[in-house]
Amino acid sequence: MADEIDALKSRQVFELVELPKNWKTIKGRWVYDIKSDGRKRARFVAKGFSQVEGIDFEALFSPVVRYESVRFVFALAALFGWYMTAVDVKTAFLYGKLDEEIYMDQPEGFVAKGQERKVYRLHRAIYGLKQAARAWWLELEKSVRKLGFKRLHSDSGIFLYRDNKGVVVMVAYVDDIIFFGLKVLADQKKMEFMRVWECRDLGTPTEFLSMTIQYDGNTIKLDQTKYLEKVLERFGMANAKPARTPMVEGYYPAKYEGPNNAVLTRKYQSVIGSLLYLMLGTRPDIAYAVTKMAQHCANPTEEHLSKALYIMKYLAGTRKYSLVFEGRKGLGQGLESYTDSDYAQDPTHRLSQTGNLVLLASGAVSWKSYTQKSIATSSTEAEYMALSDCAKQVIWLRILLKELGIPMQVPVPIYVDNQGAIFNASNPVQERRTKHIDVRYHLIRQYVENEDVSLFYIPTDDNPADIFTKPLGRVKFELFRKSLGLVFH
Repeated sequence: MADEIDALKSRQVFELVELPKNWKTIKGRWVYDIKSDGRKRARFVAKGFSQVEGIDFEALFSPVVRYESVRFVFALAALFGWYMTAVDVKTAFLYGKLDEEIYMDQPEGFVAKGQERKVYRLHRAIYGLKQAARAWWLELEKSVRKLGFKRLHSDSGIFLYRDNKGVVVMVAYVDDIIFFGLKVLADQKKMEFMRVWECRDLGTPTEFLSMTIQYDGNTIKLDQTKYLEKVLERFGMANAKPARTPMVEGYYPAKYEGPNNAVLTRKYQSVIGSLLYLMLGTRPDIAYAVTKMAQHCANPTEEHLSKALYIMKYLAGTRKYSLVFEGRKGLGQGLESYTDSDYAQDPTHRLSQTGNLVLLASGAVSWKSYTQKSIATSSTEAEYMALSDCAKQVIWLRILLKELGIPMQVPVPIYVDNQGAIFNASNPVQERRTKHIDVRYHLIRQYVENEDVSLFYIPTDDNPADIFTKPLGRVKFELFRKSLGLVFH
């Protein structure tokens, strides 16, 4: 706790002043944590929920790097053998400068002797303030620009440095920073960064965004086993009998219209939230099951909870699986994308389920499983709409590659198991059967015409995107799971 107060003083976060007339203070509290490396930490944080918009804060938006972008850069690192090195900025939020006039009570246990009636006038952000993340990000971006980095338009959490020696890619998630590139150049830019900010030098990163990283210079493995173990323990599933798939084949959860059980709802939402965090990070294999069960968060039943915990039973049996990106094996390999859709199989609403997948370096970098917003009148129409959404994701990843200066194949192949959808996308003729489809889905035709993407037929039994559209049986599920780059570690 004393170290935290010393940090506040050294960063010149506050000054002790008399509270001006008609001004209110923001309360604070101590928060305690034990880091993954065993370090104990005490934070003095503001109770930001008491801030008033227009008085205590204005703009709040702070960019956060996307999971897809992080996986994408890791895949590139495996492909090109990039060196990785990381830092952790100490008390990062305390660097953010405040434009607003904010007063805060002195922290319990550290009230200045003889100045008990005085308060903190904040000059820099403190943890808990609504604008703290934005204030830090603005300072971070300003500093790395001075170091020669350029922020990518495709993802504001990624920065690029380029000179005649090579490139360095910097990925930032709040105060956790990883530098990728040639060793000499990456180390040089890291040292320049550390001269600006007080950091802990982490060396080769072993964890990022709660993902454990294993890298042997050729293959990168990402997993969330540590987080998963905690989740299983919290919900009493650590020793549960494992399930072979995350959802029973042919099961579709029914909507409940009865009275809400508040206690059940809170537990259910907590379970789903934990599953979503795993699904968004390294577990595309549970995407369909989790997104389906997440649709019932507002008013779940005991059956819904049982099926959500069934997903945890599956995870309990596959807790040692990693998302793997291959290096030399995939050298020269470009993006591969797959798309699929069922056709009105869910009896509760008859909306089709879309699944999209993008692979790089033999591993999944992007995936989606979601219910379409309008009812398709045929399987071709459902697949056509899925195809368009997949193409948009592919184009975004191509833009990311272009900004990084990395040449990739053009056009990018998209595999789909419906010949009619390929025909409609490749022939920009307004037919009676397609004229009612929302105009945004016809964007795929422009991408095909411009040769940004090329479309190929793939049999349904070979299409890994099928794993995102329906609850599959064990044999097919395990086959497609392997296609995602998920392997036992």
